[in-house]
Amino acid sequence: MSTISLNSKAPPDIGRSRLLAMSAASGIAVANIYYNQPMLGVMEADFPGQTIVGLIPTATQLGYAAGLFFLLPLGDLVRRRQLIVGQFLVLAVALAAAAIAPSAALTVAASLAVGASSTVAQQIVPFAASLSRPETRGATIGTVMAGVLSGILFSRTLAGFVGEHAGWREMFWLGVPMALLSAGLMTAILPNHAPASHIRYRDAIRSLAHLWRQHSALRVATLTQAALFASFTSFWTILALYIQGPAFNLGADIAGLFGVIGAVGIFAAPIAGRVADRRGPQLVVWVGGILTLVAWAIFGAWSSLVALTIGVVVLDFGIQSALVSNQHIIYALDHGARSRLNTVFMTGMFLGGAGGSAIATVAWNAGGWTAVSAAGALFALIAVCVQLAGLPRRRSRADTIK
Repeated sequence: MSTISLNSKAPPDIGRSRLLAMSAASGIAVANIYYNQPMLGVMEADFPGQTIVGLIPTATQLGYAAGLFFLLPLGDLVRRRQLIVGQFLVLAVALAAAAIAPSAALTVAASLAVGASSTVAQQIVPFAASLSRPETRGATIGTVMAGVLSGILFSRTLAGFVGEHAGWREMFWLGVPMALLSAGLMTAILPNHAPASHIRYRDAIRSLAHLWRQHSALRVATLTQAALFASFTSFWTILALYIQGPAFNLGADIAGLFGVIGAVGIFAAPIAGRVADRRGPQLVVWVGGILTLVAWAIFGAWSSLVALTIGVVVLDFGIQSALVSNQHIIYALDHGARSRLNTVFMTGMFLGGAGGSAIATVAWNAGGWTAVSAAGALFALIAVCVQLAGLPRRRSRADTIK
């Protein structure tokens, strides 16, 4: 395949089939960091007395965080097709290592590699943005993020079923051909673009701080999404504990069904992207923040399955709408640094989510669901306040352009 320059004057065109393939590959990649969560009990039974098995989900998340910071910048420095295919191949090896690991310690080590290589999903998103026309970029990002969300939502259901009826090792083995299939698919459909930048890797890592200082829009988008993701993880961290309590007396299997209900976010992402293309991404970010606040008002005011169901739909719609629109904003800041911009954005968002989980746990132990609802609403309010604080800068820049 011939090399194509990112700076070509011809308008890029991602194409529908290529877009759907990239969306599917993104979902397959990100699903791997959630497989171990519903299977943890089965894995503990397979490693009796090895308490380190409890660190498997943590290791996977830490690996993902490290991959976001250290691997995402490579997307600006090397040919993205080779990088994406290479990460899928490494992911297949890591999954196989987890499947054959004879001890909990080696499973933890393999899980770290699974998490790091799964960040290939976040290599695909900025590549899709670079392949799309500016007037359709929001819709493109929304479609790929719908694939990411599908992987997140349905991974737990698939892993729980396979782990229960076949075994946890079989779930990791199932992930191997899916990763290899994704590698082959990406080899076949991705263009062989030249690197967007020719700086050294060390300089690319150093440039992350420069990008943060240089672009106020990046800071606003990152802080906003970090707060919203903290609100999101607050809900999902405590949900199973809440519905297993005296208010509902329901099992963990019912908690899993709320993930299916949350699949409405799959439809929210492309819709939000199209609205961002037509009306501007800032409007959609505002709507996402307000919807998140409304969701927590519903959670806190009514204690019923109907309220939880409605609230989950509103919450997922708000979070995903803001996410797609904030990515729309940051990818427009510097075409040659999209992967590094995504590094800053996703790392900040991930840290916000981790903080939300920790604070929600403290709130639950201190004041139950009422305290969790207050914390979740506070995170959403912080996001709205960040948007308000960033408004004068955006207006000033718009006046300068005029």
